[in-house]
Amino acid sequence: MQFKKDLESRPESSEDQVRLQKVADLRARHIEPWPQSRQVNATVFQILDEFRTKGPGHHYKIAGRVMAIRHHGKASFVIIQDVTGRLQLYVQQDVLGQAGYELFQQYLDTGDIIWATGESFLTKTGQPTLKVEDWCLMSKSLHALPEKFHGLTDIETIYRQRYLDLIVSADSRARFICRTLIIRTMRQWLDQQGFLEVETPMLHPIPGGAAARPFVTHHNALDEQLYLRIAPELYLKRLVIGGFDRVYEINRSFRNEGVSTRHNPEFTTIELYLAYHDYHYMMDLIELLMKAIVQTVCQRTLIKWGNHDIDFSKPFARKTIEQAVCEYGRYSPEQINEANIDKRLEEHQVKPPHTKASWGEKLFALFEKVAEHQLIQPTFITQYPVEVSPLAKRDAEDPRFAARFELFIVGMEFSNGFNELNDPFEQAERFKQQLAAREAGDVEAHHYDADYVQALEYGLPPTVGMAIGIDRLTMLLTNAHSIKDVILFPTLKRKE
Repeated sequence: MQFKKDLESRPESSEDQVRLQKVADLRARHIEPWPQSRQVNATVFQILDEFRTKGPGHHYKIAGRVMAIRHHGKASFVIIQDVTGRLQLYVQQDVLGQAGYELFQQYLDTGDIIWATGESFLTKTGQPTLKVEDWCLMSKSLHALPEKFHGLTDIETIYRQRYLDLIVSADSRARFICRTLIIRTMRQWLDQQGFLEVETPMLHPIPGGAAARPFVTHHNALDEQLYLRIAPELYLKRLVIGGFDRVYEINRSFRNEGVSTRHNPEFTTIELYLAYHDYHYMMDLIELLMKAIVQTVCQRTLIKWGNHDIDFSKPFARKTIEQAVCEYGRYSPEQINEANIDKRLEEHQVKPPHTKASWGEKLFALFEKVAEHQLIQPTFITQYPVEVSPLAKRDAEDPRFAARFELFIVGMEFSNGFNELNDPFEQAERFKQQLAAREAGDVEAHHYDADYVQALEYGLPPTVGMAIGIDRLTMLLTNAHSIKDVILFPTLKRKE
């Protein structure tokens, strides 16, 4: 009854109405449009690969989505697609019989998923093809696929109906396969280096590990407010305290911030921590890891992103944050010192993060304005001000700065790392400073985490940590210019 109501609710002239009628007709003929599965023994790739190595004349059972149909009297050509590629099928009335062939012609549409079995052969035009001996409908599509020449062009539809995007866009499928390969390469590489993969909580009683606004939720049974994690850092460092000297986690984090081409509220990172090493060693390790990923995924060291050619064969550049501001802002060190930095901020119309901002916080704000977007080739920026690095150890040579780095490519930050602050007294003081910053208006400043301070009191060994944004890395390696293009289901405003 519900099916009949749905059928009658559609406009009679619509493609959907025609397909719904075919469903009704099939069922009237006791043919199920969504039957139980049938066994397959090959993918498109396997058939084509065997065709190249062994030639034609082999039998296969395959399933796929119908992407195109061409009828030529008593014969038809069908293009089907599975996750590995596309294959042509050749269907003849002489093989299926008149009744079977008429059923095929009358009820098969593009978008339908079918099962077929037959023998491979080479057409006169040289195309590997499967001569169908038997077939059946596996899943009827009630909607037509986008027009083949223009494909799916509406950006909102691409993001809201990713399944449709994946059906019609080979580039989109390749992009997400590349994302999986990036993560797989990371895991394999780090496992070979002796790192242990772990999982830490998504729900935190206190938000921490990064400067960001959290998502807030409520646990009914405990009657407590909880936060979706903004970073796993403080839990991973607890594990280092517990004796896991090399740990990493690949997982989601959440930040209640704006949505842009480079930011999604829900995103994926890898964070890793390594005891008894410093941030100079970590920069070397990241450089090796990044080059291994690029070589494995792209099969080359020179990649293109937009109008830029990014060369991963060369050593990554390394500059301090002061050097970067001076170089790209064309200033002398004196022009950005404590006495003159306010003038530089005014020149670029940059507002400090809060009313009591220090020189270091102002320097960081100036760096974001004048230098960050100009860091095209892989570049490590080091010696960030301590005030913007509340979890990092001070630089041994200049205590104004943290022993910290960030990796930039094509003007985007890809990694953040530093020597971890392991002095419980100084960490407690830094948390207090962050509380003062919150009171002064910095809504992204850290909360005070007394439990983490207590953990430090048991002794965190000298440790360095880092994070890499996997979404942005996928953007880089697939030449994508919106983070929504590399997240299967990006965060979107709900459609009314």
